Amino acid sequence: MELRHLRCFIAVAEELHFARAAERLHMEQSPLSRAIKELEYQLGVQLFERTTRRTQLTWAGKVMLDEAHRIFVAIEQAKASVKGAASGYRGCLRIALSDGIAQSRLATLLAQCREKEPEVEIRLSETSLSQQIKGLHSDLFDAGLAQSDDVGDGITAEPIWSDPLMVLVPARHPILEHRRLPLDEVLRYPLVLCHPEACEGFWRQVKRVLRTVDAKLIVADRAPTLDLMMTLVAAGYGLGFATEAQIAGCRNPDVIARPLAGRSPMVTTYLLRPDTEPSEQLSRFIDRVSPVEGQAPNPATIQ
Repeated sequence: MELRHLRCFIAVAEELHFARAAERLHMEQSPLSRAIKELEYQLGVQLFERTTRRTQLTWAGKVMLDEAHRIFVAIEQAKASVKGAASGYRGCLRIALSDGIAQSRLATLLAQCREKEPEVEIRLSETSLSQQIKGLHSDLFDAGLAQSDDVGDGITAEPIWSDPLMVLVPARHPILEHRRLPLDEVLRYPLVLCHPEACEGFWRQVKRVLRTVDAKLIVADRAPTLDLMMTLVAAGYGLGFATEAQIAGCRNPDVIARPLAGRSPMVTTYLLRPDTEPSEQLSRFIDRVSPVEGQAPNPATIQ
């Protein structure tokens, strides 16, 4: 099995269309089909179910896709380790990020790490929560930051930051007559929500808040990133949700952030790590990840 086989497989598995996968790889469709057949022959399994109308992954293909992604992550980590050693680093921490961790929080933490241990490289990887958990189990990551403590056995989840949940509102929206927004009033309008797979942990916490009101959600769109959510809210597609810390690092003059009425619900960020004795480097990193005071509202976005 060669890396070219895996690259071809990933393209087809993600596109679920041989012509689009071939275009993505800048190759003809015939050699792409041969590469997939060679891979299936070498593995002795069928990876795709193909008909004239569609292409789907088999269960073996779904498992293979996860493994192929991990192989390329490991290769990239090996390259980075060699380059880091050549640049003078004497250690490395592999940290996974999920759920749109606030830039301001992360920047403060990384600055502390660089100041205290400049010889230790901090290598960041953005990934989904499920991939982060798999990576922690398989030693692809040393630790991770996410917004869920539902991580199963073998992983420790420690709460580190809590931030108020805010409502993102298009400028000149009628709901802005309220200084603090009643949730039942918010849910009368279309919503731009985070994508449940891209921001799995954040969505779980937001969903718990939304379920406190007996109302059917009007979902205008699902956004995989806060930047896109801000854009859609600014364009008037609907109202969105983000934490105060997230908003501080993603400003848009056409979006107003308002708190919810009553006691503001809080969104918690967790440090995830394998439930084993941490290395000395990881122990020092854990010590630096501690709750910090919330940032002051930004007058350009919170009114």
